Amino acid sequence: MGKPPVRMTVPQTDLKAQYTALKGEIQAALARVCESQRFILGPEGKALEEAVAAYCGVGHAVGCASGSDALLLSLVALEAMPGDRVVTVPLTFFATASSVARLGGRAVFVDIEPRTFTLDPARLEAHLKSLSAEERKRTRAIVPVHLYGQPAEMAAILELAARYELPVIEDAAQALGADCDGRRVGSLGTTSCFSFYPSKNLGAYGDAGLVTTNDAALAARVRALRHHGCTGEKYRHNLLGWNSRLDELQAAVLRVKLRHLDDWTRARQTCADRYDGLFLDAGLADRGKTYPDEKHPVVIPHRAAGRLHAFHQYTIRSRERDALRRFLEQEGVGTEVYYPIPLHLQRCFQAWGGCPRDFPEAERAAAEVLSLPLYPELTPEQQQYVVATVAAFYRPA
Repeated sequence: MGKPPVRMTVPQTDLKAQYTALKGEIQAALARVCESQRFILGPEGKALEEAVAAYCGVGHAVGCASGSDALLLSLVALEAMPGDRVVTVPLTFFATASSVARLGGRAVFVDIEPRTFTLDPARLEAHLKSLSAEERKRTRAIVPVHLYGQPAEMAAILELAARYELPVIEDAAQALGADCDGRRVGSLGTTSCFSFYPSKNLGAYGDAGLVTTNDAALAARVRALRHHGCTGEKYRHNLLGWNSRLDELQAAVLRVKLRHLDDWTRARQTCADRYDGLFLDAGLADRGKTYPDEKHPVVIPHRAAGRLHAFHQYTIRSRERDALRRFLEQEGVGTEVYYPIPLHLQRCFQAWGGCPRDFPEAERAAAEVLSLPLYPELTPEQQQYVVATVAAFYRPA
């Protein structure tokens, strides 16, 4: 498979294409808010919360300022305290662990399952079994991350959480629209946290986030915490909260986009299937591989049984990741690495005692993962160019 004769520029994501298609709807929504002059805690936010709750199949949704704050709000609502331990994975965005650190707690890492890049239930069980009585007492929650749009193995994680009487906070920032065994991501944990960062599958025009839950008392607590701890009467603060409100302009944009989310998810899945076929036809990949090898230098994303992948990212593995990325950039193909440094090796978390080789699967993945262009408007011709360029890297003429 050789490179096409015509060079293309294929961005890793293309928000302008989405805006072009929705421009009229978006401008009408923004004008509606401007005409109302209701910018904070108004009808747009309430309507969005109701729509997302219905979409996820939960009783309650609470909008907030960001996905990072959704995690922090969940932890505070669950009464996490300084010195508490929260179990999560080392291969995730910084906020998964920094939300714990901001409370004076400690993120305790458990390695990933290498095919899905999500929390390994077997390793989680071993970790929970190993805890001393004091460590068990201080363990506050489990935070599985649905990375790249691939849901974690929630049935096994929830069974362990129930056995050890621990709440589960879904970090679903990248996975709105995914599901596990027919249940939407966002309906599985004690709380679930979403990010609407602009590049997400459902993206705002700035920072925005949301917490979902079936627990009415938790929802009320999150709702108060995001509004300086106010539970009703103005200027009366029963909790020590902060300002993490979702503004009306962002809510209006998200309401427009939510109507299109399922179509976009199907388009992403179609693009992912097309990438799979192109890599397989080129002989660069083979189904069922966990790690790249000489014969098949690319590993395509795994689809776990019973889990619907939302494909926030189409992430391959390559042993030559950095050189491949430079080559693709030279040829006009945008890529990104999510994430190049596992959290246990981040300098700001060194007080937690992380060392190289502590979590070999996360470390190997961090050295091999590469996210290729993926968005609903991506064309077959663009995908053919991307894969042909990868093939040219491995099999130069």
